[in-house]
Amino acid sequence: MKKYPSKISYSLVIIILAIIIGSAIPLVSPPIWPGLLINIMVLVFISHLLLNTYYVIDGNFLVVKSGFVVNKKIDINTIIIVSETNSIISAPAASFDRLEIVYKQHNSILISPRDKTEFIDHIKRINPKIEIQYKSRKIL
Repeated sequence: MKKYPSKISYSLVIIILAIIIGSAIPLVSPPIWPGLLINIMVLVFISHLLLNTYYVIDGNFLVVKSGFVVNKKIDINTIIIVSETNSIISAPAASFDRLEIVYKQHNSILISPRDKTEFIDHIKRINPKIEIQYKSRKIL
């Protein structure tokens, strides 16, 4: 069993903080305590998700975990394609530097393991048939 923590993007954290702080500013003077309490609870919830998002390879299964919201188990032998993406679609990923995992023909999930290379190598050892699609990199 190997645990891969999610990479956390500073840009994502800054966007979230800007939204939460921006929505809290009008609630400070005069203090609107219910609104401030809601903002604090949202901040705690999002922090919990960011800090508790990880991926576990256990035998032939990939377990995707994001706080208490996401707990998905995927058979690695059903994975068809793993491709690099910067999609901003909501996902159990704490970074915009993501991998899209396509499994069982039409299902997919976005994840963001901190060490993408090690993660890809690990699942390729389990299922060598997985097609890996890297983003094209321009060399200047």
